[in-house]
Amino acid sequence: MTDSGKLLVVEQNAFLDNFPDRHFCIRHHLAGHPLFQPERLLKLAQNLPRHCIEFNAAYAEVSQNPHLTPSTGLGLEETIRNIATSDSWVVLKYVEQDEAYRNLLFQCVRELTPLSETRTPGTHQLEAYIFLSSPGSVTPFHFDDEHNFLLQISGWKNFHAWRIDGAGAATQLDIEAYYQGAHRNLPIRPQAPQADQVFTLKPGDGLHVPVHSPHWVKNGDEVSISFSITFRSKSLAREVVIHRFNGALRRMGLTPKPLGHSPFTDHLKFYLAKTGLSIKSRLSP
Repeated sequence: MTDSGKLLVVEQNAFLDNFPDRHFCIRHHLAGHPLFQPERLLKLAQNLPRHCIEFNAAYAEVSQNPHLTPSTGLGLEETIRNIATSDSWVVLKYVEQDEAYRNLLFQCVRELTPLSETRTPGTHQLEAYIFLSSPGSVTPFHFDDEHNFLLQISGWKNFHAWRIDGAGAATQLDIEAYYQGAHRNLPIRPQAPQADQVFTLKPGDGLHVPVHSPHWVKNGDEVSISFSITFRSKSLAREVVIHRFNGALRRMGLTPKPLGHSPFTDHLKFYLAKTGLSIKSRLSP
């Protein structure tokens, strides 16, 4: 933390020019923070509900079938204690359940909202994740469903990013399927096998990751710890309702207009979904 008490360093013009639809870098002062020391992370993991933890082998494929994700066979405590040599990838989810991490998350988001609220008002559902992974770990190609700032705490990684409007972007079908319960992992598009941008993140670096922007990550030759601070907005919550509505229509054999194709239809879908009216009798795609 600096003398000003700020945890984040955000360049205002870069933020306003790019948020929420494009990647951009920020800086932070959390490297070396006591909440990210190994013993403290182990204590956090031991106190989290089991469903808030994922861990698997580090040698996943980039286009990993989620049903075939490799396992090391190690337990959680052994995995974390020996993360430098266990060839493992760990994510601790919803760490705001611990008051200390919740306070850290809230302070970070408070520093962002003076800018983010000008673009996506209605900040809510603040959640945080910690990624702890062995040297060389791969995080498979996937997208996330929230406004996300990824802060690199220790180690380094290459973050391979695709634009949300590029050839390798997630399709409407991908996004609708996700909100109907499909896994976050995706296959890389054959028409766009190379990332639009690759960001090398080192301690003190941060990256804004747009909602639904596909990416995969490869660790460097050190243990990597990253802190992901996330939130939703009013406009994002509305988009999710429409994606879910479209997915429900598609399951009925209909072909709904994609989100953004017709503001009137989007408004009608949102209204119907929120009021629970019959989508078969009230809406023609």
